[in-house]
Amino acid sequence: MIKVDLHSHSTISDGLMTPSALVSHAAAQGVQVLALTDHDAVSGIDEARAAALEHNITLIAGTEISVTWRNRTLHILGLRIDPEHPVLLQGLTRVRDSRAGRAQSIANELDKIGIQNSLEGARQHASEGIIGRTHFARFLIANGHAKDMKTVFKRYLVKGKPGYVPHLWASLEEALSWILAAGGSPVIAHPGRYDLGRTLINELLSEFKQLGGVGLEVVSGSHHPDQYGQYAELARQYGLLASRGSDYHGPGHSYMSMKSLPDLPSQCQPVWHDWEEVLARAA
Repeated sequence: MIKVDLHSHSTISDGLMTPSALVSHAAAQGVQVLALTDHDAVSGIDEARAAALEHNITLIAGTEISVTWRNRTLHILGLRIDPEHPVLLQGLTRVRDSRAGRAQSIANELDKIGIQNSLEGARQHASEGIIGRTHFARFLIANGHAKDMKTVFKRYLVKGKPGYVPHLWASLEEALSWILAAGGSPVIAHPGRYDLGRTLINELLSEFKQLGGVGLEVVSGSHHPDQYGQYAELARQYGLLASRGSDYHGPGHSYMSMKSLPDLPSQCQPVWHDWEEVLARAA
């Protein structure tokens, strides 16, 4: 079966590898189809596409848009987008610009508990200038405030903890409209991370489908194996296609390697089932 990974990050957002190095790594892991899905950005796609030609990988242009829905932060993947579409670019620029104010607010909160210079420290881990919680987390680990990513988020950067700052991202409707305008396929990323009960997940999937959403990330580096079947069934119920992605950020910063990403459950219809470039690889 063809090896597809539709969720990965480079140094353009919060990954540890440049776009070209990420593609090289994916090739070494046996990946044949890779989507670069940096947070709220598409500027690494040209570099990744050039590297993909060199390594005989089919590159899928993508992004991962931060969304506020019912006072929760969700992530929506846009796959097979036109990375130069003006509607998408304007929307992503707006979301990125809002990150600067959020970063300052996070630093202010950390200042209150005696952790100084966190904004400058986070910037040192953000080579492309887009600062997110992951960059603060790397600063906190490097300065001995936590031993690893899981611990640092649990201790500092989630709701109710020092360093957590609520933020208003794009709306679900806005994010989907940008992706669809750019010819892309909207997919809900790692639904298992959002701590949604049965009622809310059903309401989310219903609204997502009505707004033009097409896919649900069933197999994710952020999911436990026993969740694959759960989200496969939800995808079936709502007529959504299934996606798979490692959510790879780099060595030591990811829940799963690209190589160990499992196949989709057999009952799923893959989001790539009719993508010509993927069908050509499988032929």
